[in-house]
Amino acid sequence: MRITGISTHVVGTPWRNLTYVQVHTDEGLTGVGETRMLGRTDALIGYLKEAEVNHIAGSDPFAVEDLVRRMKYGDYGRAGEIVMSGIACVEMACWDIKGKALGVPVWQLLGGRADVSDNRVKAYANGWYTVERTPEAFHKAAQTVVERGYRALKLDPFGTGSFELDHAETVRSLSLVEAVRDAIGPEAELLLEMHGRFSPATAIRLARELEPFAPSWLEEPVPPENLKALAKVAEKTTLPIATGERIHDRIEFRELFESQAVDIIQPDLGHLGGIGEMRKLAATAETHYVLMAPHNVGGSVLTAASLQLAGCTPNFKILEHFNDFADAEIKKVVKNAPQVVDGYFTLSEAPGLGVELDTEAAAEFPQQQARFDLWAEDWHKRDGQAKR
Repeated sequence: MRITGISTHVVGTPWRNLTYVQVHTDEGLTGVGETRMLGRTDALIGYLKEAEVNHIAGSDPFAVEDLVRRMKYGDYGRAGEIVMSGIACVEMACWDIKGKALGVPVWQLLGGRADVSDNRVKAYANGWYTVERTPEAFHKAAQTVVERGYRALKLDPFGTGSFELDHAETVRSLSLVEAVRDAIGPEAELLLEMHGRFSPATAIRLARELEPFAPSWLEEPVPPENLKALAKVAEKTTLPIATGERIHDRIEFRELFESQAVDIIQPDLGHLGGIGEMRKLAATAETHYVLMAPHNVGGSVLTAASLQLAGCTPNFKILEHFNDFADAEIKKVVKNAPQVVDGYFTLSEAPGLGVELDTEAAAEFPQQQARFDLWAEDWHKRDGQAKR
């Protein structure tokens, strides 16, 4: 079997463009992969056009390791976010092809289920708080999440906070967290996102004030470039620290593990080179007693691929999910899209990734000039209209 070529399809919304890549073969099997770029969709598609000629066309889709290494190192220049995201789309599509050809789900090819007593994967909701930034509105929105069956949710309550957060904004942010905790009760998981906003001193102060609400993690408390700053925060709080969505190469996680500053890593399968790279990273994380909870702001193909990893990974904690609340209509572009029931995904038994791209439905959502600016007023509404 050989790859004959690829095709790309962009599904657009006001705040995100999702790029789907189909890999076609001379035996009629087609696999699909996906990533979500922030402001770099055209660059990704441009890279894939070159990579199709230089590396992809004519390759054996079963030889995933070989194809990944050629795409990553064959152009000599260091692979960054765009290249690793392109590799991820093609790589997961090859796993999809391999699973279909062999008649088994991808998780079966990666070692089988890590927990044979349970075929469920816990989900947490994101994108649900597209409301006015008041305790009343956040309380009502959070109630909607738990009424839908979710047992975990995440929010960034800090508005446009950057480095510091003044007293008024601190009080407002804490009131939102308090309202959400009250709405979901003491048993549901509350996950707090900082989006790399703060200085270590501010993050430490906020962590101390957030402890009464028992969050399961504090995510990206400081910008991701300085691991010593992250370690400073980790040393001064009892809250678990989560980070890693903006790291695009598993090798770059080495210093993070060595720093002992992280409890949960959050790599994005669509940016880290695909399923195989994530599997290797998960195994490394396990040796450091670190859990994995992938960043997942894509659509249903990326969710399905992340679930394949979840099924065979013993240190897998939970999977993010946007598509029940933000742009829920885009789920129709993928057939057999994973669904959350009573707070959990069910691990698919279908061959490959277990999903198919509906290209006609995808055409209903053309690429947009998607806008997502975390330092703009009302960014949390995710309508693409937020302005600084």
